[in-house]
Amino acid sequence: MPSFDIVSKIDGQTLDNAINVAKKEILNRYDFNGSKSTIELDKKTNEVTVVTENDMRLKAIQDSIISRMVKQGLDPKALDFGKDEYASGNMIRKEIEIKEGIDKEAAKKIVKKIKDSSLKVQASIMDDQVRVTAKKIDDLQAVISLCRTEDFGQPLQYINMRN
Repeated sequence: MPSFDIVSKIDGQTLDNAINVAKKEILNRYDFNGSKSTIELDKKTNEVTVVTENDMRLKAIQDSIISRMVKQGLDPKALDFGKDEYASGNMIRKEIEIKEGIDKEAAKKIVKKIKDSSLKVQASIMDDQVRVTAKKIDDLQAVISLCRTEDFGQPLQYINMRN
């Protein structure tokens, strides 16, 4: 039976490139001259740590990261901006988590949307992905177009199309 998987993954090397270019862009800007701002990507925990002096600079850094991700072909919906924390002195620290894998709530929404569409397909949740099977490939392609029109709060990729 034909099947495919719906996943949510970010290419680590492309993300690393986007963060490094954003870091260089911020360091070369005139309004950040003499700033103690830092941007660090922790590949093990999939978190970007931003430390800067004020909210204006924090917003500029976030905008730079988002624009670089878009230019690198990454979906900025994968970023989960937490709340601001105050680090030592007058510094502001922000932990930006990178979402990978479909969480249970989003997976349930995807499966519900597929079942409500009355297409003749079966959708099942497998760990952090959703597997969709059908008798015809046309039904699978209809499911892909259905999922692309809906916003589930994180970027989705469609892989492992099997005949």
